[in-house]
Formats: sequence, structure tokens, C-alpha cells
Amino acid sequence: MIERLPMVQKASIHIAGSDLPAIGMGSWRLGQGRYEQQQEIIALHRGLELGMRVIDTAEMYGEGQSERLIGKAIADRRDRTYLVSKIYPWNATEKKLERSLDASLARLRTDYLDLYLLHWQSGNDLQEVVSLMESMKHKGKIGAWGVSNFDLAAMQQLIKVEGGDQCAVNQVFYNLGGRGIEFDLAPWCHAQQIAMMAYCPLGGADSHLLDQEDVKMLANCYGVTPAAILLAWIIRSHQVLAIPESGNIKHMEANAKALNLEISEQDWALLTRNYPAPQTAEPLEIR
Repeated sequence: MIERLPMVQKASIHIAGSDLPAIGMGSWRLGQGRYEQQQEIIALHRGLELGMRVIDTAEMYGEGQSERLIGKAIADRRDRTYLVSKIYPWNATEKKLERSLDASLARLRTDYLDLYLLHWQSGNDLQEVVSLMESMKHKGKIGAWGVSNFDLAAMQQLIKVEGGDQCAVNQVFYNLGGRGIEFDLAPWCHAQQIAMMAYCPLGGADSHLLDQEDVKMLANCYGVTPAAILLAWIIRSHQVLAIPESGNIKHMEANAKALNLEISEQDWALLTRNYPAPQTAEPLEIR
């Protein structure tokens, strides 16, 4: 029998007019053979049941395979899903952006995205990108737009172009072991009312955060998994939306528990004693 978890969500974040749960679902490896596709679809359905209605993907992920899987999963659940995808920088041009967006929409079996992100900056003409994104909003193909993997200098450049202040989100690498954005990027984005989305919130490939002794000890004390502890830490400020990936229903249920997890300041201090906040600016880590 599937455990019925509480649906009350204490951890939320506001993005471009939408109040969203502070934990969503990533999809970097979905639809690419890691699990059976039906298993991944069932896991996504369970995440939606538990209120984690943000699903993040990209045309890059499996060259569209993740988008195709998500399209199947949300075919009869689109109204319950806040859908995010990302565009390759070389497709974010006047000749290619709308065509690339339309291809993503077709794979996702929808006629609009809630949020569309430039995956990273690669010498793009930011004025052109902003103008094209605003045009897609006007056409109703996207609800809002943002960027990913932009450091502080890139964000400051973006905000200077006409319409750049409409950027809703910056999606970046962020977790307990990778706190570099806390020194300057995250405070600046917060001041500009630009939300942060955290990818690899559990550390990413080759990370040992889930096996860290303090993390495991707190997980045992609070009766949750180490993943839930790490996610609760990420969303503690109500300024970051975490998008852990999972094609496993048990992992999805474990992740959802972080939405309602209240951890004491004393235990936060214990958790971060081996991972202190940055004292100087650090290069933005990109995965």
C-alpha cells in the first residue's frame, strides 16, 4: 500500500505570479534507460500527487528524450503541472528560438511552458534573447522566462538590457557542499526579486553528501532520509526551489517529506559545521 503523506506544504516560493512548492522534480536522466519508462512515469505521477508540481527538463536532456517521457507522464495532468524547460544557447537566436521552443512543446505534448530558461550563456546577444523571450510570452507560448548557470556578472549584464528585469529565475548548482552562490549571487538575485532554482541539490555525481555522518545522524533523529535533510536545508530560506531528480517512487516520497520538515537552528549549525558559508566570492560551479 502506498503511504499517504501529508499534503500541507509549509515550504513554498513565489515565481512570476505563481506560488509553488519549494521542491520540484528534475529530469536530467529520465527517459534514457536508467529505469523502465513506466516506473519513471509512475514516480512523476506520485510526485504530482504529493504536490511537487514543478517539473524541470531541457531539450538537452537525452536530446529530447526526457521531454518525451514527461509529455507522456503529464498528458492528462497538464493542469496540475508547472512545466519548465531550457533551450541550448545556440538555439536562442532569432532564427531558431521559436522553432526550438515549438519542438520542445511538441515533445511535451502541450501548447505552452510555464517557464522557459536559457540553459547557459555562450556569447548570446542578451538583448536578442530577452526580446525573443518576451515575444514568446506575448504569443502565449511561455508564461515566464529566466536563465540558468548565470553568475553575478552575467546577471548584472542581463538586467541592464531592455526587458532584462523580467527575468524570473536563475537556475544554478547549489547544495550543502556547494554554497558559493550564497556570498554574492543569491543575495543579489533576492534583491532583484529573481528566484533561484537549485539543481543537483543532493550534491550531484560523485558527491558523498548523502553518506556524510552528520546528515545521516540528523536523518535518523527526524525519521526521514538523508535526502530529505539535504533538501530541507536547501529550501530553508524560502528563496530557493530545489529540483532533485528521481525515477523512483520511494525516493519521490522521501523527497516530499522535506516540504514539511522543521529543523532546529542548533541542528542546522551541526549540519553545516563541515560545510561553512563562503567568505569570499567563488566561481559559479556548472554541471
